[in-house]
Amino acid sequence: MKKTTTLLLAGAVAALTVACGDGAGKKSAPMKIDNSLTEAEKSAGILTPEVMWKMGRVGGSVVSPDGETVLYTVSDYSMKDDKSSTHIWSVPTAGGEAVQITDGAGKESSIQWGDDGSRIYFLSTRSGEAQLWSAAPDGSDLRQLSAIEGGIEGYGLSPKGDKVYYIKRVQVEKRKSSEVFPDLPDSKALIYDDLMARHWDYWDDGSYLHLFVAEMKDGRMAEGVDIMPGEPWDAPMAPYFDAAEIAWNNAGTQLAYTCKKMKGKQYALSTNSDIYIYDLAAGTTVNITEGMMGYDKYPRFSPDDSMVAFTSMERDGNESDKDRLFIAVLATGEKKYLTKDFDYNAGNVTWDGNDKLWFLSPIRATYQLCKVGTDGSQVEVVTSGAHDLNAFTMGGGKLVAELTTLSTPSELFAVNLTDGMLSQLTNTNKEIYDNIRMGEVRERWVKTTDGKQMLTWVILPPDFDSTKTYPVLLYCQGGPQSVVSQRWSFRWNFQLMAAQGYIVVAPNRRGLPSFGQEWLDQISGDYSGQNIRDYLSAIDDVAREPWADETRMGCVGASYGGYSVYFLAGNHQKRFKAFIAHCGMFNFESMYCGTEELWFPNNDLGGSYWSDSPVAKRSYANSPHKFVKNWDTPILIFSGLNDFRIPYTENLQAYTAAQLMGVPARLVAFENEAHQVFKPQNSLVWQREFFGWLDKYVKNPQQETASAAKQ
Repeated sequence: MKKTTTLLLAGAVAALTVACGDGAGKKSAPMKIDNSLTEAEKSAGILTPEVMWKMGRVGGSVVSPDGETVLYTVSDYSMKDDKSSTHIWSVPTAGGEAVQITDGAGKESSIQWGDDGSRIYFLSTRSGEAQLWSAAPDGSDLRQLSAIEGGIEGYGLSPKGDKVYYIKRVQVEKRKSSEVFPDLPDSKALIYDDLMARHWDYWDDGSYLHLFVAEMKDGRMAEGVDIMPGEPWDAPMAPYFDAAEIAWNNAGTQLAYTCKKMKGKQYALSTNSDIYIYDLAAGTTVNITEGMMGYDKYPRFSPDDSMVAFTSMERDGNESDKDRLFIAVLATGEKKYLTKDFDYNAGNVTWDGNDKLWFLSPIRATYQLCKVGTDGSQVEVVTSGAHDLNAFTMGGGKLVAELTTLSTPSELFAVNLTDGMLSQLTNTNKEIYDNIRMGEVRERWVKTTDGKQMLTWVILPPDFDSTKTYPVLLYCQGGPQSVVSQRWSFRWNFQLMAAQGYIVVAPNRRGLPSFGQEWLDQISGDYSGQNIRDYLSAIDDVAREPWADETRMGCVGASYGGYSVYFLAGNHQKRFKAFIAHCGMFNFESMYCGTEELWFPNNDLGGSYWSDSPVAKRSYANSPHKFVKNWDTPILIFSGLNDFRIPYTENLQAYTAAQLMGVPARLVAFENEAHQVFKPQNSLVWQREFFGWLDKYVKNPQQETASAAKQ
């Protein structure tokens, strides 16, 4: 039984809203990057990579103490200069005109309001390195408050504004040969005696992010004191270094932070982080989650400082375990599990003033706002609809959320705390919405081979005509435990694919959040099993439609999705005309000792390739490289040469195998990218290669066949 529902389109975003500001906005100074659409782009009316990169990217919102104003950042990208600028904007929470309040060189981030709302604080690189700045709420009276050598990588103003923590990299250990042997200053070796020599996209050079606490004196930030002197670990934690893992108490006397105080092999095998509270007066640090074995993160003090809320995973080594919401009573050490009867994750946790905790949760491939009391009451899902609420901020009894859909990048919406109604506040990319046609998004429920129902997004080309047939793309999600939700991606963008004339099939296969923990856990130890069958169930179901051309189908994906592509390349029974894999796992044996976060393959593959575990033996027996003899379909392979998470050598192996098998193959290796592609010009290269490959082998395979015949 399949169910099809038409979802919100970009042109119909206003249907969500009760009130909507124009948002095109008057700016206090001209933008330094002009990303207006050309007349040709307006006339074509189609989303292209070039048009998409003209979109301003909204983020970093924060509501004023009186609830009247929300500040946020907008990043704009210059393709010509291959760089971006980020500035602060302001809009009333009741709706109205959005105004840019900072300009000039550099990037602004990490906005905070002072306690009385008379000043705003933020990081800026306008003087070179990132330093703390302050201004009036309208952007006037701009002042630089810090001058820390080397800059700072994050900060947090205490509630009273008299102190600030900041994050700075500190050299703790000697790794460089020139440090170990001072008489050899030109030597360029790195020396290690333990694991975690490299992580994601950097080599361990013996430096770590530490927390410093400083006084605010006469409107300036003094030099701070390292509260982790000599400690060889990061706070906030690698690899994301998220300042949201740190929080002041409301009295400004204690600082809670997240840290994984492990090194080397222990670090590589464990996800057991803890939450520590540092007392400024005593200079002491206490672990409040000792004995809780998974990731414990994101502490938040209650309004009276008697409790700390935090998220916690139960199982050490499982980075995708359920994010449970806990509170710790500081006087007694008692811990309460508030989401025990709620089968979804909790994130972006925030206290209100009434012993309620508000948080975001992935529910049936969307992200919704939820709340729960500290008294053990049931979780209430406040919002609903086909959207992702990706972050939110509260102040003065008002709540503003950052919202995306599959057809719109992030914009700000006010949320009614009583009924969950959404009112759009910003319309940052109005010119694009007004001139570019988006495709219809359909919610489709597909029956899986084990009799379950799977939500699959189907995105149709703009101006879709059901009497015609279209080429079809199967999208394979990465993670592997990352939901295919109502997100907007600036690379794996479904509307962009649809705009080039493809039907996109994006299944929420086994192993993805938002459908309960059993659905999520199933993939671990079963990479080649049910989730692969889920992919095929989704594409086969859509392929039966009269408007889907089953003779022109492609398969694409990154990371775990790249693994999926590699595996399906040897096990697709002639379904697909072309494959595209980005940074995928190809050879599980080389991957195991080539990666760094060993908890990941231990959990998901069942252990090492020399393990006697039946799960591990099955995983390694079904590694994609074991099926290369079946490869017979053109494949495009992307890799970042700074990718150490899934080492770039995995993709070199796949490319070599394809070439030796005589399969048409192309390798695109980015010298200055890692697991993702971030730089504007690199991203355009990625998109042009991506669509060039699909057009050649999927959209127009007859032309390629004819060309080959002539040769």
